[in-house]
Amino acid sequence: MDQLAAMATFVRVVETGSLSAAARSLPSSLTAVSRQISALEAQFGTRLLLRTTRQLALTDDGRILYERARSILGEVKEIEAALARDPHQPSGRIRVSSPSLIGRLVIAPMLAEFLRRYPALSVDLLLVDRPVDMVEEDIQLAIRIGRLRDSQLIARHLADISMITCASPEYLAQRGEPQTPQDLAAHDCLVFSETPGGAEWRFDDGSRTGRKFRISGRLWMNSLDALVGAARDSAGIVRAPSWQVEDDLAAGRLKRLLIGYEPAPTPLHLTFQPSRLASPKIRAFVDYLVERWRGIDRFRRASSPAAGVASEADI
Repeated sequence: MDQLAAMATFVRVVETGSLSAAARSLPSSLTAVSRQISALEAQFGTRLLLRTTRQLALTDDGRILYERARSILGEVKEIEAALARDPHQPSGRIRVSSPSLIGRLVIAPMLAEFLRRYPALSVDLLLVDRPVDMVEEDIQLAIRIGRLRDSQLIARHLADISMITCASPEYLAQRGEPQTPQDLAAHDCLVFSETPGGAEWRFDDGSRTGRKFRISGRLWMNSLDALVGAARDSAGIVRAPSWQVEDDLAAGRLKRLLIGYEPAPTPLHLTFQPSRLASPKIRAFVDYLVERWRGIDRFRRASSPAAGVASEADI
């Protein structure tokens, strides 16, 4: 059995929804397609598809094979393209994930120049505020905030992110300015989260990791842009990246609070799998992003010793 061909057939069956549709699109005979699926099931010793008269459904093992096979077949296509093309001209498609705010305000504006520089490359930018499974979601590069868990991923440091606490002068005139993190319990805090519930922000207490303090949150959103806008409108106290609110701070629309309690900056990394390191398109994107990031003044300022940040979970 040609295992790569069989996996390609299996992927086509899953994506078309039936053996007959896969046979028509390949093109191949229904008998040949059925034999390849049976051979794969025999090879791996497990049922991959549940067949009914109306539809096909993936088993748990079938779903695992589908995700891995799609990734493997993508790698094979990249190898074929790399061997056939000019070695000095990277080509293909790059799938990148990023937290939505950084992706929209920082990564996206960089892509036009990257695409002009590498006309044979295409980029898919996925903006998500959740952890991604790079293998299952076929993501080749991921922007991640916070200290990385032990893993097999390769990480390139891009910057340090400082999360600062601030509010409008009008709000502070009405409610007073908090002097310690404990004072936040008596204030209206604007909380970035997917789901409402108990909220805590981390501040420096002299220890290595800092301490979490419970806050009183009356307004919850899953958009930092909207929360900062609410803070400008005097709805409460917000915690946001310093580079996002620096213009508001400079213009006096927001005032920085609790500076002496700010914890150490949190690193921002570009991560990718070791198997991707040799890919010219991955090297091109990594080198480009690192080069461009060094030129962003607002991130250099955010990384200064006076700046502070919470971990990703505390945003």
